[in-house]
Amino acid sequence: MERKELLKNEQVERVLSPHPLSFMKLQALSIFVIVWGIVVWWLTKFSAYTSLFTGNNWYPLILWGLVLLLIGVVASLVAIQWSIFFLYLGVFAGGLGFIFWQHWEKDISLFILVYSIAVSIVGFLIVELYRRSHRYIITNLRIIFKGGVLTKRERTIRYDKIADIDAKQGILGQIFGFGTIIPVSQSGFGLGSDKTMAAGGIALGTKKAKLFGFAGGGKEVQTPIARSYYELHGVYPYKEVKQLVEGIVQTHVPTQYQQEQVEFQKQQVDIQTQMRDLLHKQVSDKPRRKTVRQTAEEEEPEEEEPEEEKVTMKKAVTQEDTLPPEQADIQQQMKDLLKKQRTVRVAEPEEEESEEEEEESKEEGKEVA
Repeated sequence: MERKELLKNEQVERVLSPHPLSFMKLQALSIFVIVWGIVVWWLTKFSAYTSLFTGNNWYPLILWGLVLLLIGVVASLVAIQWSIFFLYLGVFAGGLGFIFWQHWEKDISLFILVYSIAVSIVGFLIVELYRRSHRYIITNLRIIFKGGVLTKRERTIRYDKIADIDAKQGILGQIFGFGTIIPVSQSGFGLGSDKTMAAGGIALGTKKAKLFGFAGGGKEVQTPIARSYYELHGVYPYKEVKQLVEGIVQTHVPTQYQQEQVEFQKQQVDIQTQMRDLLHKQVSDKPRRKTVRQTAEEEEPEEEEPEEEKVTMKKAVTQEDTLPPEQADIQQQMKDLLKKQRTVRVAEPEEEESEEEEEESKEEGKEVA
């Protein structure tokens, strides 16, 4: 990771990539193609059932294609990913096209063997290239996920936004020490919905009537799931990385007391903002009052004021000296907030009691001032 991509005060803790065996599900698809190609070649050349394939040269291709597509359907239902079926369909269509293009109808079984080996090697290379494109950067502030061959994808998540961590290890992961860690964000990113469905039909009838039956079922599961470039897929060593991520997340999660203090600070800022606006309003109103009083004194003749008028003036002055209702309301809000903050601080650990008492005395001194 380049230095310019880091944030201020950000340090890289670890740079990871998936384990070579972490994409075994994709590699298993290539393994099946080469194994099934060898089996078909052995059945048509050396097994006791060779006579079944001597009648027609297309029999080995039909058997190879039917089983390949059937396994593709089963794997797609199990993995809930129909791209597997279309991948096997493309392999079968490509083999059929090569046979018609090069006119290899006479020895289809040998072509199936060579073609299966070639397709499997290409599949292994593509999976390895895809695995090497993944990079996971763990820093002290966030986790950065990068991946993709043709289309580059990147995801960044801060530790304070992580609500949960899902971790899993397969059989190979437990043997070789790698596993997958999925950080689930507060917005639900990292959760997926798996849906699968299987259906079947049967037709029964006679010459006059027919009966057709259809049955199906569906299942939907909400589970932590994400793309391999949006999760820590197959990272090694699994336990150390998991402990590192959980430790950093724990340091970024505020406690209940800290959350309450942050909320109190926000309320204090709001009250101070209201007080500031009120003071600005009072300051802007004072020059107007002075000008009005000066004009009134100039217009009035210099006569002795009666005692009744003096009493009313004194009452007016005392009313002006009293606080406006807005200011009194704001001060009452500040008092209530301080009382609430005192009750919360009672539950604070004893180590911080002395510091908090000093802060309270300062705040009370400001209030009296």
